[in-house]
Amino acid sequence: MRWMAVGALALCLFGTDPALAQEDAEGCKDHPLLTRMPNTYIYDCKSVQFDLRGFPVGPPITQDNNGMTKIVDVEGPAWFISYRQKDSVTTPPGGLQILRNFENATRKAGGTIEGSYPGWCKAGYDSEKMPFMGNGCMSYALSAKFVRGGKETFLFMQANNDDGSYQVTVSEREEMKQEVSVNEIADQLTKEGFITLYVNFDTGKSTIKPDSAKTLDDAAGALKVAAGLKVEVGGHTDNVGAADANMKLSEERAKPVIAALVERGGAADRLTAKGYGQTTPIADNRTEDGRAKNRRVELVKK
Repeated sequence: MRWMAVGALALCLFGTDPALAQEDAEGCKDHPLLTRMPNTYIYDCKSVQFDLRGFPVGPPITQDNNGMTKIVDVEGPAWFISYRQKDSVTTPPGGLQILRNFENATRKAGGTIEGSYPGWCKAGYDSEKMPFMGNGCMSYALSAKFVRGGKETFLFMQANNDDGSYQVTVSEREEMKQEVSVNEIADQLTKEGFITLYVNFDTGKSTIKPDSAKTLDDAAGALKVAAGLKVEVGGHTDNVGAADANMKLSEERAKPVIAALVERGGAADRLTAKGYGQTTPIADNRTEDGRAKNRRVELVKK
């Protein structure tokens, strides 16, 4: 996919000054979609191969202060980048100036502005679906969408009004690739006794998302290949939320997975459901990537 750099006014069209990169946090760099405001450095960054982000679009749903906006869910690879002004800057740009730069840059790059929120805390977003960006109260914020080569890329930016700092989240809409074949799943179940699947659910619910169909197709096919195996379908969560609620949610999610496997030809009498909640993580829950890995379903040979 060919990226087109976003740039207008104070956003440099020709990339980042190499001198600034020397002050960036270790391992951090600009996303290919955009360049940075002048005299800034990357204070922090995070990325995840696949996760859900909720981008605010349109006007606030209510007229109340911090009224929520409509949220567009985007699943795929995601990046978070936090920028700060260099200490040498005596008069940093205000939040409105940064916002207008991003608006003009988006239009120049052929993107569409999905939501623009000048001012502080006049609109709200779902902070659980937009980690690291704040507490859900928008500050000089912008949501934008870009379409390149048939792929949608969403951007969410928020700027502080007094110190020139701002944060961006970028997410590409993409189906998760199940990289294990039917025969490999069956072989691993038989020899190693378990296989990990990433089945996507609606946030906080047990409703399976349509993009998990291929994963479930492959798992059901593997159960047919490994005929005779009795299998436990175990649900697992990250550590966000109360432990008791996560335990209940994990079991509630295991049951529709069994139903989906039976619908695809799996033998109901060979499948049992069990919830483990957050008790058996396989990755570091302190990172977004780790939490994404912990939200999983495991097929375990009994």
